[in-house]
Amino acid sequence: MSLKRAVQRWFERYLSDEEAIVLLALLVGGCLLVIWLGQALAPFFTALVVAFLLQGVVTWLERRGLPRLLAVGLVFLLFVGALLALCLIVLPLVWNQLVELVRVAPSMFDSSQRWLGEMQQQYPTIVTPDQIQGWIATAGRQASQLGQQAVTLSLASLGSVMAVIIYLVLVPILVFFLLKDRDRLAAFMLSMLPRKRTLMTRIWLEMDDQIANYVRGKAIEITIVGSVAFTTFWAFGLPYAALLALIVGLSVLVPYIGAAVATLPVAAVAGFHFGMSEQFFYVLVAYAILQALDGNVLVPILFSEAVNLHPVSIIVAVLFFGGIWGFWGIFFAIPLATLIKALVTAWPRGERVVERLETP
Repeated sequence: MSLKRAVQRWFERYLSDEEAIVLLALLVGGCLLVIWLGQALAPFFTALVVAFLLQGVVTWLERRGLPRLLAVGLVFLLFVGALLALCLIVLPLVWNQLVELVRVAPSMFDSSQRWLGEMQQQYPTIVTPDQIQGWIATAGRQASQLGQQAVTLSLASLGSVMAVIIYLVLVPILVFFLLKDRDRLAAFMLSMLPRKRTLMTRIWLEMDDQIANYVRGKAIEITIVGSVAFTTFWAFGLPYAALLALIVGLSVLVPYIGAAVATLPVAAVAGFHFGMSEQFFYVLVAYAILQALDGNVLVPILFSEAVNLHPVSIIVAVLFFGGIWGFWGIFFAIPLATLIKALVTAWPRGERVVERLETP
C-alpha cells in the first residue's frame, strides 16, 4: 500500500468528522496559547482555578436556598479572608524559617561530616573513606547551588514585588466576576462553538466531574496533610515545622515521587536536631504513618471518582506537563492525562468510511 493511500486512510479514519477537526483545532490553539502567553495570562488562569474550586461551595449554598449573588458574596469574603491569612501569617512564618534554615545550613553540613566520620569508624567495611569523600563533595556542591539559588531568588524577588501586588489585586477581582457571571461567560463561550458539538459535550460531561473532584480534592488534601504535618512536627519540637509542613503538603501534587522527596528534608532536619536518638526515629515513624494514612485513607475518601491511569502514565504526565507549564502543569498533570485518555476513547474513528475504502 502506497504512502498516499495510507495517509488517506488515516485521515478518513480519524478526521472524517467535522466536529473532530474543530475540536482538534481548539485543543492545538489552546495549547499554543498557554505556551506562548501563559506567563502573561497567569493571573487569569490562577483565578480560573480558584473560581473552579469555589464554585462547588457556591452551588451548595444555592441548594440551601441562598440567592446566587449572596452565595457568591459569602464565598468571596471567605476566600479573601483565607488569602489575607496566607499572606500575613503563613508566608512570613515560612519565609523566616527558610532564612533561618539557610543560615544554619553550614552547621548542619559540619554535623553531617562528623556523623559520616563516626559511621566510617563503626562500620569500616561498609562505609569507606572514598565513599565519605564522594558524599561530602556532592553535598557541598548541592549546598553551594542551594545558596546561589537562594540569593538569586532573593534578588529576583526584589523586582517582582509589583507582580505580587498585581496578583493580589487582579486575582480576587477576576475570581469574583468569574463566580458572579459564570452563566453569562459560559453562554458566550458556547456561542463561539459550532452548533453540532456532540463529541465535545460527551468529553466535557466525562471530564467535568473528574476534574472538579480532582482539583477540589487535591486542594483539601494539601491543606489536611500540611496541617497534620505541622501539628506533628510542632508536637515533637522539630524546628522549621511550618517550612517542612509546607513541603510535605505540596509533595502530594506529585504522586509516588513527592512523598519520597519530602522525606529527605524531614529526615535531615530531624537528624541534625535530635541526632541518632529515639526521638529521631519517632519523627520518621510519625511521618511514615502520615504518608500511609494519606495514601490509604484520605485519598480514597477525597477522590470518589478513581482516576484509572497506570502509575507509569501518571509519572510521565507529571514530567511532561510539569516541564512545559511548571507548577500548574504538575497540578493538572493527572486531569490532563485523563483528558487525553477520554479523547482517545471518544474520538470518532470512521469505521464505515474505512470499510468502504477497503471494499473492492
